[in-house]
Amino acid sequence: MSTAIVTGASGGIGLEIARVLAPDHDLVLVARSADKLEQIAGELGGAQVLAADLATTAGVRAVTGALADVDVLVNNAGIGDFGPFAEADPDRTERMIQLNVTSLTALTRHYLPGMLARRHGRVLNVASTASFQPGPLMAVYYATKAYVLSFSEALTEETRGNGVTVTALCPGPTASGFQAAAEMELSPLVANRKLPTSAEVAAFGVKAMERGDAVAIPGVMNKVMAESVRFSPRFVTRRIVHRMQATKPGAS
Repeated sequence: MSTAIVTGASGGIGLEIARVLAPDHDLVLVARSADKLEQIAGELGGAQVLAADLATTAGVRAVTGALADVDVLVNNAGIGDFGPFAEADPDRTERMIQLNVTSLTALTRHYLPGMLARRHGRVLNVASTASFQPGPLMAVYYATKAYVLSFSEALTEETRGNGVTVTALCPGPTASGFQAAAEMELSPLVANRKLPTSAEVAAFGVKAMERGDAVAIPGVMNKVMAESVRFSPRFVTRRIVHRMQATKPGAS
């Protein structure tokens, strides 16, 4: 069987992608918590576990040093933050850029040449609908996801015709635990909304990857939103996003 590595595999969309891939791949699960990964590996009937903090250069080197080559690379690991940029924790901001951008880039650079040499391989980069516009109150997160989308689309063109595909999965808000981790549960963007499940997004993303889609946006309304941004003046778009994300007055 082909080998698939999934980062951020201890929960949310990453865990569900691992569940989808498990029957047909030799899985390698990457996240910070070895205990969680071991439990998941047992539930999936066996998988290699690599405990590494990909928000550090050492974490990336630990993964690439332990695993020379893969057939499927799923760059899912990522974090967000909510609030004005000027009030953000600088250390968290640095970790976000390292995890969402630098590590994703480094892992892709390490594994893509082997795929091209074999003329076979798939890369699935988890971006977001945040990729399509600036995001006041989540400025750095939106910017990192814009990078993921642009990077993935560029690689799609570079690898075209070589047997390798690169897919950017761009989900909207998802019931994955991300909102709690980013401390944005009070944002009108997600508050009191029924969100799609991580399992639904994962199934959609894997199918899109297997088809070789360049960009995959689950949900009709998410697709409409992503397309509509192209026809709206930039100042209108950023003000709408700011209004949507601002915490409701009186919320605590």
